[in-house]
Amino acid sequence: MTDPLMYQEDHFVVLEPNQPEQFLTAAELLEKLKDVLSQRQQNLPPELQKFNSIEAQAKYLIDTSCDLDLEPGQFLRWYAVRLEK
Repeated sequence: MTDPLMYQEDHFVVLEPNQPEQFLTAAELLEKLKDVLSQRQQNLPPELQKFNSIEAQAKYLIDTSCDLDLEPGQFLRWYAVRLEK
């Protein structure tokens, strides 16, 4: 039987160009994505344009993606990690 801990996404490692990796909780990642998206509402990927709120956009990204291209050479990538065994 599969251990449900395998599917928990409580912590993420976040990668950005020229920045050290960051370990964030799910709530911290949500806030980070909301901050980034709030500055990019005029230039959103098509799949995010259908959402009425920035929070819904950020949640959609966490649930369905692991990266967001911001501009050439700039990106935000995140991966779920388990910090303890």
